Amino acid sequence: MERARTALASLAHHAHTIHLFTKSDIKTTILPVTVFALVAAPLCSLHRLPHIVFWVWLHILQFDVSNQCLSPEEDRLNKSDRPVAAGRISVQHAVILRWTLLPICLLISWSYSPQVLYVSAAMAVLTIIYNECQAHAAHWSVRNLLNAVGYATFEAGATLVAGASCSRLEPVAVLAICLSTGIMASTYHVQDFKDVDGDRLIGRRTLPIVSPQHARKTVITGLMAWSVALTLIWKLDALASAVLLFLGATVGGRFLLYRNIRADQVSFYLYNVWLSYTFALPAYWRLTT
Repeated sequence: MERARTALASLAHHAHTIHLFTKSDIKTTILPVTVFALVAAPLCSLHRLPHIVFWVWLHILQFDVSNQCLSPEEDRLNKSDRPVAAGRISVQHAVILRWTLLPICLLISWSYSPQVLYVSAAMAVLTIIYNECQAHAAHWSVRNLLNAVGYATFEAGATLVAGASCSRLEPVAVLAICLSTGIMASTYHVQDFKDVDGDRLIGRRTLPIVSPQHARKTVITGLMAWSVALTLIWKLDALASAVLLFLGATVGGRFLLYRNIRADQVSFYLYNVWLSYTFALPAYWRLTT
């Protein structure tokens, strides 16, 4: 009995450690990408929903473990509850986990279709470029572009998993992924405001560090421009358009008016509300056309 309790306690400890690797990405990646896949595919069966969530979570886990192996010093300042920074797992064991996850992601993706496997492989390459090749420390424009392309691979893979055949993206899904890539490339530096202390410590030159005033102005400009463009592209009615514009103005206004780490964290979460709303717009288009 004592041995069983010890085994259960150890299992719970490791499960919590795995959860902590991806905890901050549940709201910012897993939920928005799942929403995107549900409306872009569209979902062929409710039985696919757990598959979508698991596929996205497994691949964000691969990315997060890779990323957190490389920057425990930064995480001790910005995100001290992350497993490596908190001492729940050593860097050596995290590296082993990181490279074990790579074939697991590929094999599980292959079980769906060759197309999902190709997306998983592309994501693995992008992860290596971004983390191990240190593209995350490159010029902010390169970092924004890689973030956008990486996010697009999440969306493409999740949408394929959600679809009827797992091997083909509908034209609406392709358009939605292209729009999302543009949005991410031009606005996703919003995630960097809350991390400026840690980024400055390790010498990373993000847009909020290089040009803080300009960076905040580009948020509201980008969000409002995309809100107007999406209104026209998805043919929104007055109410749906008003909600989108209101969310964009609220998020952009917060970044202009509230300029501390805690406020930037809240503003980033609200940005993800706006982003999730934009991801749901293909469903609106399907229902009204």
